[in-house]
Amino acid sequence: MDKMKLIEAEVTKKDVPKFNVGDTIKVLTKIPEGPDKVRLHPFEGVVIAKQGSGGRVSFTVRKVSYGEGIERVFNLYSPNIDSIAVLRSGKVKRSKLYYLRKKVGKHATKIDSQEEKKPNL
Repeated sequence: MDKMKLIEAEVTKKDVPKFNVGDTIKVLTKIPEGPDKVRLHPFEGVVIAKQGSGGRVSFTVRKVSYGEGIERVFNLYSPNIDSIAVLRSGKVKRSKLYYLRKKVGKHATKIDSQEEKKPNL
């Protein structure tokens, strides 16, 4: 069991920004285009789910492209991920945002940001 913890500690050393469900992020993935060429491909969307713990954390990002919803699951500590940038922080009350699959247009991508809504005192 100690060996598993050592491996997991080594994997989780990668610097990743803190993000939660509801945040809009941009993930740059490495796409091999030849024996010695690598291209960075961006995928920008809303995080609709996070699952796992330790070195096995994965997250699902959803975007709407040309009227069609696209979801992609990423492993957080994958070597194929070059960088993750948080573009906008969202405020949600659920841990899984699967209801966004049924939404159309701006309702599918717009989530209230944490900065806009302040508590009334």
